[in-house]
Amino acid sequence: MLRSWKLNIVLKNPSGLALYLQIAQQIIDEIQRGRLAPSAAMPGTRELAAKMNVNRKTIVLAYDELIAQGWLTTESRRGTFVSAKLPRFSPDRLSNIDLAPSVTEAPAPALAAYASAIEAENIAQLIDFNDGIPDTRLIPFETISKAFRHALIEPIRTNKLGYGDPRGALSLRHALSEMLNMERGLNVDIDNICIARGSQMGIFLAARVLANSNQYVVVENLSYPPAREAFRSCGAKILTVGLDQNGINVNELEALCKKYPISAIYVTPHHQFPTTVMMTAERRLKLLMLAEQYHFVIVEDDYDHEFHFHHHPVFPLASSNHAGRVIYVGSLSKVLAPGLRVGYIVASKEIINQCASEVMLIDRQGNSVTELAVAELMDSGEIKRHIRRTLKVYSERRNVLIQLLQDELCEFVNFDSPNGGLAIWLRLNEGIDVNKLVQKALLEKVRILPAPMFSESPINIHAIRLGFGSLNTDELTSGIQRLKRALYA
Repeated sequence: MLRSWKLNIVLKNPSGLALYLQIAQQIIDEIQRGRLAPSAAMPGTRELAAKMNVNRKTIVLAYDELIAQGWLTTESRRGTFVSAKLPRFSPDRLSNIDLAPSVTEAPAPALAAYASAIEAENIAQLIDFNDGIPDTRLIPFETISKAFRHALIEPIRTNKLGYGDPRGALSLRHALSEMLNMERGLNVDIDNICIARGSQMGIFLAARVLANSNQYVVVENLSYPPAREAFRSCGAKILTVGLDQNGINVNELEALCKKYPISAIYVTPHHQFPTTVMMTAERRLKLLMLAEQYHFVIVEDDYDHEFHFHHHPVFPLASSNHAGRVIYVGSLSKVLAPGLRVGYIVASKEIINQCASEVMLIDRQGNSVTELAVAELMDSGEIKRHIRRTLKVYSERRNVLIQLLQDELCEFVNFDSPNGGLAIWLRLNEGIDVNKLVQKALLEKVRILPAPMFSESPINIHAIRLGFGSLNTDELTSGIQRLKRALYA
């Protein structure tokens, strides 16, 4: 296809990422700036490689990554184009945001229904298909033990094991800022990070800052119940929107924005909880545009960013030029172990200071020994090595579970193989009562999580979430065989 002008692309912020990922991110930035419009023709790989003075294979990898993420499309004999499905951007969309802290103390409804659904059954040899927690048996305990020993001894010797910064240990915030900037495309420093005891505390801190009794918060109609209740506990009025195979229904969201003064929306765009779908590029852009247009904040929960099996994980919403309208919540609990309780919240300096004030009220500070130990593990590269090791294990378990479902349960269920995460969303055939299946499964000594427990409204959804990360091959095989017996029963 003839192009009147040659496209110039210059890497403005070279980083430690692979070169093809730097190029891919730069092209995404140009699309978001409005420089590359939907349906715009991209230069050929040879042409762009020559222009940027790189190997053609590098451009091919960058284009493949962008096609996989939905930013570009390719047409036989015509070339590569910016996806026509993306919204059209206009320049200079960004503006500052002014947020006031929440001061409400509204009582929260009990989480009895959720707690009873996930309470461990006192049954011998129970196979637990949980919501997607990691396998703590894979932890390099000797390495972690050394890190904890160092974290305990040095502060004692220097009399620095007293009260510290409520935002968390400086060394851990520095290690996190380096990781987020290099691996996830963010642009933050230590003043943009507050350490929390797991992502749930991070969500609660965001809720305290954003929500009060006069504001509305949106969640997807299937979402993470404790997050929903965190906002409700701070007085927010909860609204829900639908989702499909492309993520949140942005048209429904826009309709809500026209009707209600939306304060915030809680989303899990990378691997939607609980359905595992990944939000497409066009939905991401539309969500960011709505946040700008209707002045609400996006709370992005990136709870298992590290676990992606087919291509490099998509950069978070927080990596975009979002005018401070994204609060990013992450966790190291899924990487190491939930029991270590290490999460973090990333936002503007002003919001982080408000979060620190909330920490002073409820916790004073986190566990400094754990934070120092985790900082050492990050700085030494041990966490990165651990992620690489466990990713191979989880990928194998995912493949085993997919094969088992196809071989053993194909007459009862259907599903889409997830690109990432540690769980599979299993859709049951019509006529199967999911609540009865839960009871039958427990009789077979297997526990499953029914879809209705993730819903805000009391509707019967024919699906279950099967977490596979914490189960080895033998446990997965036994669990599916037991579930098959329950389905026949």
